[in-house]
Amino acid sequence: MHELEDYVMELFDSLKQKITGKNISIVFPEGNDARILGAASRLAKDGLIKPVVLGTADEVQKVAGDANIDLTGVEIMDYLNQPKDQIDAMVAAIVERRKGKTDEAKARDWLKDPNYFGTTLVYMDKIDGMVSGANHPTSDTVRPALQIIKTKPGIKLISGSFLLIRDDLRYLYADAGINMDLDAEGVSDVAVTSAEFAKLFDIDPKVALLSFSTKGSAKGDMVTKMQEATKLAQQKAPDVPIDGELQFDAAVVPSVAEKKAPGSKVAGHANVFIFPDLNAGNISYKITQRLGGFQALGPLLQGLNKPVNDLSRGTSEDDVYKVAIITAVEAVADKS
Repeated sequence: MHELEDYVMELFDSLKQKITGKNISIVFPEGNDARILGAASRLAKDGLIKPVVLGTADEVQKVAGDANIDLTGVEIMDYLNQPKDQIDAMVAAIVERRKGKTDEAKARDWLKDPNYFGTTLVYMDKIDGMVSGANHPTSDTVRPALQIIKTKPGIKLISGSFLLIRDDLRYLYADAGINMDLDAEGVSDVAVTSAEFAKLFDIDPKVALLSFSTKGSAKGDMVTKMQEATKLAQQKAPDVPIDGELQFDAAVVPSVAEKKAPGSKVAGHANVFIFPDLNAGNISYKITQRLGGFQALGPLLQGLNKPVNDLSRGTSEDDVYKVAIITAVEAVADKS
């Protein structure tokens, strides 16, 4: 009988195959954290990515030595002591990208912050992706990414998804980590982004926009929002099965779907779930995780022009390892 961890390993074995030999580099701004260094060491040893950690060589090597971590294959980049021409190029890139919102002095100041430094490396295509947040709040990872990398063309916002795994089941929940309350346009963006993101995990997306109502069974502004979001999402991604508004049972139980949403291409078989607000999304993923026995991975940032992912401050070395692999998979997808 398969244990839950076996199915997670199967997923990550599949993800590792997508990045092996692709020479993907990931920057970790928090080079003074043993969890980061442990994960970077494993990633280098496994030949999966080229890890770059930010910090002084003395500081990083001391943390690694104290934790008995082998840094073979891990590049240490002292972001505060880089050649003048490199810093000048990074400053120019920020000023150009910000189109008058950030001057040269402010850009130089930003580059003294490891998250801004790492984000700028990714923006300039010197590094393929970034993973941060073990010692910083989410906003410290997200803000530089939004200011410099920005969102994908046609997408106005980023969102936070969770991958839920149990047995051979894989589901994506969004937004469950970033936006408190979106309008119909915002919800439709999350739906389209989530459908594309789900494909990274070999999920063939069937997207359900959720509500306490199915196909007009109840009335109210909250219902109307999800109905309008469904129409907008269908217009933006006409080739993706997207339907709503659906109650959760209609979205996942075929017999209920036949009664409540007959003829739907999604109802009864949904695997990507779009929630009306952050309350619903965050509560639902935690219920699924704690009572349903699913493993939850996330929040994974969706909608950015280049891959950046956030860690929780309670993260483990293994979490960092897995999030870095997912970030590298995003980078491979962006290049293809």
